[in-house]
Amino acid sequence: MKTVLITGASSGFGLETAEYFLAKGWQVVATMRSPKPDNFAGSPNLRVVKLDVTDPESIERAVESIGPVDVLVNNAGVGLLGIVEETSMETIREIFETNTLGTIAVTHAMLPHFRQQRSGVIVNVTSATTYQPHPLLAVYTASKAAVNAFSESLALELAQFNVRINLVIPGRAPETPFSKNAQSRMEGAFPEAYSEFVQGIFGRMGESTLVTHPVDVAEAIWQAATDPTVPLRLPAGADAHAMSRAAS
Repeated sequence: MKTVLITGASSGFGLETAEYFLAKGWQVVATMRSPKPDNFAGSPNLRVVKLDVTDPESIERAVESIGPVDVLVNNAGVGLLGIVEETSMETIREIFETNTLGTIAVTHAMLPHFRQQRSGVIVNVTSATTYQPHPLLAVYTASKAAVNAFSESLALELAQFNVRINLVIPGRAPETPFSKNAQSRMEGAFPEAYSEFVQGIFGRMGESTLVTHPVDVAEAIWQAATDPTVPLRLPAGADAHAMSRAAS
């Protein structure tokens, strides 16, 4: 039985992906900052483990306790919507600490394991905002674009050990609590000088009916984990596919 480790599995894409892999008969290690076993239906193939991607000691303890893993899914992330001028450097660092450095840190901790067993798959979940520029998302997009670049270069290093890397690239997912969780970072992020611009952006945000559903992401992660012929970048969701086609 194969094992998948998923970060940020308490809700949204991570929770959906954990349930998807459990339904496929895999062993699932669902990690999160504050373990919430009650979020899952009971399964003998599930382990819920504390792992904070911004805490090196937490990562080390989790990796040591988990044992052999076939697939690592770096899903943990935080969102941000705002004008760069009014976004504090503290908030910017928080976004990069989780989205970028957190992904790199967990990957770094798992690399010796994958190299020694000479197999494995790393799936990094980023964002369709990296396909084309979006106002109010400069910091968030930069944190995800960095993961794209990191993954593409690391893939070249790991191919010799039969370790694959894939990027799963979702679009906007209104069904998840992702945007709600970002609201505390957005206070004061829309200054008066930009008010007309911001109002225009918000007015256009609801025009598109194309969105990403959590199951779209789970299916793309499953495809990346099980099909070695898929391309490195996998859009997930109708809007992500549309942006991917527009960018190509």
